[in-house]
Amino acid sequence: MKINTDGVLLGAMVGHQSPMRILDIGTGTGVIALMLAQRFPEAFIQAVEIDGKAAETAGRNFGASVFNERLKVQHVAIEDFNSDEKFDLIVSNPPFFVNDLKNQEARKGIARHAGEQFFYDLIIKVNELLSATGIFWFVLPVKQAEQLISSGIQYGLYLNQQIDLHSDETKPAFRNIVGLSRSKVALERVRFNIYQAEKVYTQTYQNLLKPYFLGY
Repeated sequence: MKINTDGVLLGAMVGHQSPMRILDIGTGTGVIALMLAQRFPEAFIQAVEIDGKAAETAGRNFGASVFNERLKVQHVAIEDFNSDEKFDLIVSNPPFFVNDLKNQEARKGIARHAGEQFFYDLIIKVNELLSATGIFWFVLPVKQAEQLISSGIQYGLYLNQQIDLHSDETKPAFRNIVGLSRSKVALERVRFNIYQAEKVYTQTYQNLLKPYFLGY
């Protein structure tokens, strides 16, 4: 899978003061994990990926980076992943086409599609792995984000922060970047526009991603 806007915005926007242990669920080729290693220089990042070739690529990318000593990838489904230690920050850019027509390319199907049970299994595992003061951040289309938020409440994970992603100022939100924690606090909600005109990124978008993209 190519680098996508959802992933890089998640990596750049997740909020946490000083996480020491981070888990990236469904790391793909490792882009979000690498961004978090750059953002949080004291953190150790554990990544998991169900697709073997993607996990292998992530491992190569980690090894070639200056953050390699703080990055680890494991080829495993999240429901089979176990850890003796909890995580301060968990992030995920999960598959989101629930009960939709499956992509004919099997590996892209794994990355993009999920059954309804997937979201329940994901939140159960996050509840198991998240520390008492940790935050779970994810990015999903609006409908699926609402479903995962609802599932989180059942396990004592509450909506704290929400970033509504819009293509431009005239369009409705097409994605939500969401932060859930074990604390009930007032919701912080903001709007983020990607484009100011056709194929022209907003200055806010450019400034946000400038530290990560060469040539920006």
